[in-house]
Amino acid sequence: MSEPHSDVILDVTGLSCPMPILRAKKALAAMDAGQVLQVLATDKSAPDDFAAFCRQTGHELLHLQNKDDGIMIMWVKHR
Repeated sequence: MSEPHSDVILDVTGLSCPMPILRAKKALAAMDAGQVLQVLATDKSAPDDFAAFCRQTGHELLHLQNKDDGIMIMWVKHR
């Protein structure tokens, strides 16, 4: 799958739980329904955390990509 379009990019590399989720929540609050937030994270628990966050909030986790440099990229579509 090719990378989804991103309306906003949020770099939370170097931050650990719960900061990536809190920063994403704040970014999503400023976005419109249907827009896509791209999150760059290094916290190993980020993929599971974002999957749970999306289940709980109704946002959609569109795609997850692991880069060779340890950075994980998640695309979250605003509900």
